[in-house]
Amino acid sequence: MSAPAGAGQPGDEHLKLFVLAGEPSGDRIAADLVARLQQRVPLAFIGVGGHELEALGLRSLFPMRDLAVMGVTDVLLRLPLLLWRLEQTARAIKAAKPDIVILVDSQDFSRLLAKRLKRLGYQGKLILYVAPSVWARAPQRAAKLKPLFEEVLAVLPFEPAVMQRLDGPPTCYVGHPALAERLTRDVAERGPLVLLPGSRDGELRRHLPLFRQVAEQIGSHSVLDGVVIPTLPGLHERLTREVADWPVPVRIVSDRAARADIYRQAALALAVSGTVTLELALAQVPVVVTYVLDPHQARIYDNHGRPPISLPNLILGRRAVPELVQNEPDAGAMLAAVQTLLDNKKARQDQIVAFGELSALMESGEADFPRQDPAERVLAHWHQRALSAS
Repeated sequence: MSAPAGAGQPGDEHLKLFVLAGEPSGDRIAADLVARLQQRVPLAFIGVGGHELEALGLRSLFPMRDLAVMGVTDVLLRLPLLLWRLEQTARAIKAAKPDIVILVDSQDFSRLLAKRLKRLGYQGKLILYVAPSVWARAPQRAAKLKPLFEEVLAVLPFEPAVMQRLDGPPTCYVGHPALAERLTRDVAERGPLVLLPGSRDGELRRHLPLFRQVAEQIGSHSVLDGVVIPTLPGLHERLTREVADWPVPVRIVSDRAARADIYRQAALALAVSGTVTLELALAQVPVVVTYVLDPHQARIYDNHGRPPISLPNLILGRRAVPELVQNEPDAGAMLAAVQTLLDNKKARQDQIVAFGELSALMESGEADFPRQDPAERVLAHWHQRALSAS
């Protein structure tokens, strides 16, 4: 594969890349980056990822699901495997000697891997894609990342300024792949209830029983026309089994291309907090955001004053969407939040207006930190490495 005219690369060599994504949202972000790079330069890449990276030619070092954990309980249950994967990944990078290592989200694993690579004497560039939420949980951690990463590529427009203020690594805003799937729509007079219960084992375990109760109680609402769960291909069979005995019919959709049609028709979504809430906002789908915490997460969240957690609210700097963060599972509270939004057409319209504001901000970035192309940032580091080696 040859590079497009004007792309430029050091000599005639391939860019050798190691990319790691530990969960579906990271897989999507990483695949977008790899596709952009493939359009610009000859690229050879290895690493860890899911079906989106594999569609671009990756043979994953091990199943991505091994890293998809959330909360102390899930981590402790899988700790021996995680430690082995950490060592396996570090050895693979040491052996391959890539020019650049891109670690996408999976913050704890990425930080530990970066430390291990530094100890092993890895001489290439280390880039963290998706900034850690140090502004919410641990501001002091920003400076500790500075020796580990040449740059952080942030997907939220306010994060570069925050990382600069906290003396973190150089950070730029690069947008999010969901920007390519933005929709413009009005409030649906009638449409499906979209349920998004998460993708990690712990999230599905904690949320699916509650979502079942909500669907059972609210399914006959006059605004609703069915229940649908968009999911990943790897979860299609599991979710089909999970909903088989639900008292209301549920459609499981794992085709990514079909998701836009679902969002276009949706009356409302009930979503576990995560990247999907940003997708919903950019598709202008009114949403109730929820999350059931494990005990350790609950203690941390309470100690931090129970701050906003959903990406739309964080980006806009106000509570544009209702959030229901639960220390103990409470299907009744979820049902009440969904019922309230379904009964209030103006509230749903107000969300859509706010999502238009969010879309404009995501498109441009902030004045001092405008949106940049993630592939160009990676290539800048490649060129710099080539110059320093010459």
